[in-house]
Amino acid sequence: MFFSGDPTSRKRVALGGRSSKERDTQKLMEQTRMERDRRLWQRKQNASAIKIQKCFRGRKAAKAERAKVREQFLSRYGSYCQNAERCCFCPDSDYFRQLFFFFNARNAGDFTILVETCRGILNLVRDNDNIVSLFAGVDYSAVLALVDHRVKNLAYICILSLYQNSRSHFRQQLLVPDADSVMQATVLLEAVAALIDPKLPWACKAVSYLCQKNVFALFREIVLAERENAKTSSSTGNLSGVEHITGILISHSGQNSCSCPNVDPKFCFSSQMLTVPFLWKNFPSLKGVFSTQGLSQHYIHQMSLCLQNHTNLLPSDISAEYPGYACLLGNILEAAGVTLSQPACPFEMAVDLAAVSTFLLEALPPIKSSNAAMIEEDADSADDIQIVLDKDLERQIITGIDSRFLLQLPCVLLQINVLFGGISAVGDDRSVVAIGAACALLHVTFNTLPLERVMTVLAYRTELVRVLWEFMKNCHDNKRWSSLPEHLSLLPGDSPGWLLPLAVFCPVYKHMLMIVDNEEFYEQERPLSLRDIRSLIVILRQALWQLLWLNPTAPNASAKTTSRENTSKQNPNESIKHRVSIVASELLSQLQDWNNRREFTPPSDFHADGVDDFFISQAVVDGTKANEIMKLAPFLIPFTSRVKIFNSQLVAVKQRHGPHGVFARNRFTIRRDRILEDAYNQMSALSEEDLRGLIRVTFVNELGVEEAGIDGGGIFKDFMENITRAAFDVQYGLFKETVDHLLYPNPGSGLIHEQHLQFFHFLGCLLAKAMFEGVLVDIPFATFFLSKLKQKFNYLNDLPSLDPELYRHLIFLKHYQGDIAGLELYFVIVNNEYGEQTEEELLPGGRNLRVTNENVITFIHLVSNHRLNFQIRQQSSHFLRGFQQLIQKDWIDMFNEHELQLLISGSLESLDVDDLRIHTNYAGGYHKEHYVIDMFWDVIKGFSLENQKKFLKFVTGCSRGPLLGFKYLEPLFCIQRAAGNASDEALDRLPTSATCMNLLKLPPYRSKEQMEAKLLYAINAEAGFDLS
Repeated sequence: MFFSGDPTSRKRVALGGRSSKERDTQKLMEQTRMERDRRLWQRKQNASAIKIQKCFRGRKAAKAERAKVREQFLSRYGSYCQNAERCCFCPDSDYFRQLFFFFNARNAGDFTILVETCRGILNLVRDNDNIVSLFAGVDYSAVLALVDHRVKNLAYICILSLYQNSRSHFRQQLLVPDADSVMQATVLLEAVAALIDPKLPWACKAVSYLCQKNVFALFREIVLAERENAKTSSSTGNLSGVEHITGILISHSGQNSCSCPNVDPKFCFSSQMLTVPFLWKNFPSLKGVFSTQGLSQHYIHQMSLCLQNHTNLLPSDISAEYPGYACLLGNILEAAGVTLSQPACPFEMAVDLAAVSTFLLEALPPIKSSNAAMIEEDADSADDIQIVLDKDLERQIITGIDSRFLLQLPCVLLQINVLFGGISAVGDDRSVVAIGAACALLHVTFNTLPLERVMTVLAYRTELVRVLWEFMKNCHDNKRWSSLPEHLSLLPGDSPGWLLPLAVFCPVYKHMLMIVDNEEFYEQERPLSLRDIRSLIVILRQALWQLLWLNPTAPNASAKTTSRENTSKQNPNESIKHRVSIVASELLSQLQDWNNRREFTPPSDFHADGVDDFFISQAVVDGTKANEIMKLAPFLIPFTSRVKIFNSQLVAVKQRHGPHGVFARNRFTIRRDRILEDAYNQMSALSEEDLRGLIRVTFVNELGVEEAGIDGGGIFKDFMENITRAAFDVQYGLFKETVDHLLYPNPGSGLIHEQHLQFFHFLGCLLAKAMFEGVLVDIPFATFFLSKLKQKFNYLNDLPSLDPELYRHLIFLKHYQGDIAGLELYFVIVNNEYGEQTEEELLPGGRNLRVTNENVITFIHLVSNHRLNFQIRQQSSHFLRGFQQLIQKDWIDMFNEHELQLLISGSLESLDVDDLRIHTNYAGGYHKEHYVIDMFWDVIKGFSLENQKKFLKFVTGCSRGPLLGFKYLEPLFCIQRAAGNASDEALDRLPTSATCMNLLKLPPYRSKEQMEAKLLYAINAEAGFDLS
């Protein structure tokens, strides 16, 4: 309202958006664009309509012209070509020109004309007429182009007509022709066979033309049409027309001299015909043609070049049960048995066959054994698409990779002389190719087919282990691992050269060791010498450390194997690394077991070089690399380090559930003369949580009076030693002794105790409690029973400790050179428990199944399994359930059976008095240089081992020291001066102890003789804790 001093006017801003003028311009541009698009679309419609009309008019005119020519042809030659003569087929005649112009395979009249034409040609040829002169006249070279054109077109329209009518009434004539009939389909097939006869001058051009016109795809449809509609009748030995023509085509294309242009791999014989399910069942004679050495080599080489480069090489699958790659694999494997059995099978063909089989097996879903197929599938996620092959197709593939195939192919590849068991030398490059091809095939086979069908053949009937070992040994000695060809191994070129050989060598050698006897392994040193085995241990140890610690794989070691095929396809390098880490650890563990039976290499050879304090600290943390190594390959870590880890795990559990935790103190009153019954009744009433808590014991002597000792831990130790000695006594009937006085469950325990299984559960708890509390007990278990605590199976080499005589008999059978069937053995075994004999079948129907040279290995396996696993399965199972209430499985898995025995009982060697002296404390005026202390240690050193163990029990409550030495005794051993003055009355006292504190109260005796007499009296008095 008033002048502000600013002469400029304020700029006005419109808040209503764009102006109407601007909006009108935008609308006009949009309308213009739409009009332009409409006119363009109209022009395209008009052009398309013109093209359609032109095409229609053209087709209509052509159809009319064909009808016109057909009428001329029929009027001249007749509806059945009855007026056709020999001259009609000459170059100057327009017979074929007219026929090719109007012919329509779907027209019944045209089809009849074609059949009669072919019949006329066949009749003229049968009348000893020359087919070349029939088509070309006098001079073929003068009319070569015309004759070739007519011949190849005639052959093609014959096959095309069969294809077009393959779903009509001709189908039965196609595959099962009657040689004496004149059925139309047979005439056409015979005419085609005559036209492409390899002896004819135009054969190469005719075959090439047919292949380029995808004739194999037509044949495939013809065969599949028959398969869908009817079962073929049994073969009469006559070649079918389709089979005969296919044989001519593939024989010509497979010739080295053939100059035919290359056919699209997608439409070649291998892609189209070999993907027909059970091809050889319909065409048995074609199988023989294909299996000839040169022909199969050509097509298998062709496949090896194409399969890995053409993702859409194979035609569409017939159904989910018949995928093309599986049908192709089945047909190749079935024919390969014939090909490989021929003399002088080329090395190159074996390499190509291995490459193709590997590629196809890699795509195949795992085929489970009959036993494994009955278990599982519950854990699979709903998102996984399960590919289930037809059972007959599975059977064809499994039968294809039979013992003969597994014997022949590796022998050709690795140049093994099966008859003499020798290994012929091959060049470096050649050997690398052979190793790569063989290992890739076998590795994929292990992942796909049931192992029991494969391993026995490879382990016992080939020299595969020896050949692979020589290859790996040379590479290791030369410190140079050759990279395997990428196209053969299906692994990246930078993958370690030892990866694939180890993936095959380890499981095969491991399987072989299951049936190798002690004499073969230690004395005869077969299949590998002990020196070679020491080198193998180094290779496996270094490979495992590389895979697990230095360069760990991505998949978790505990990942389920059910998804192994998915992992393999997504990342084959990581998958095979994970697989090698498993099989190499299993083999090393097995070799460690052999070394424990009879040492052939220092135990430190199994330990990795890189295990340090940092590694040990990480090993107790879940999810770390060190923890995974501890679970998968614990032998890489020294035994003492694993014991420390085990003890730390026990301490951690005790800290979580200590005396101030949820566990109440449990007090047992135990009668010494009824120790087993009282312990069973009171301990069985405890829950799993109570078992982890403290247990305090009060003993009642034979007079019914409670002993004076107060349990601070020492009485409990004494209780554990006494109860285990009573419970595991063979007189009680729950356990038996081997010839080496080692304990194992009594198979006949049920005949003695009705509640024997409950007792075994109790004994498992008892042993676990001793280990949980760190109490060493003197119970020597048999190795084959300790393996049950690790849930492992026992094999033949464990049998000598149980039944040496049976072991000798089985080894006799294994090496028997005569006819085993003459020994009249059957698949049964006789059990003899307490004079009661029972007969059990090792297999269903075993009473009627005789042992022969072919199945003797199976018989030996079954007998060993029965004695070592089956007979004690119930007792071991209940013992294990009780044991695992306190001791977790992964804690025990850190140790092998030999180490587990040390964990239970400690070392069997003499007591280390010097170690005890170093780790001893003194009180009450004593010190390490006191004259009484010097006398004391001299007396203890002079004791026998038995008296030393009694002394240790007297002062600690346990007759064995800590596993890692007295440094780990809790608390440390202490000697305290007793009897303040040195009066005669005071020196007449006996030494006393407080086992809960590992304390010895020792009067200052004046002489060694007096001290020795007093100590011996005290430790042998067996006065319980009345001397405490």
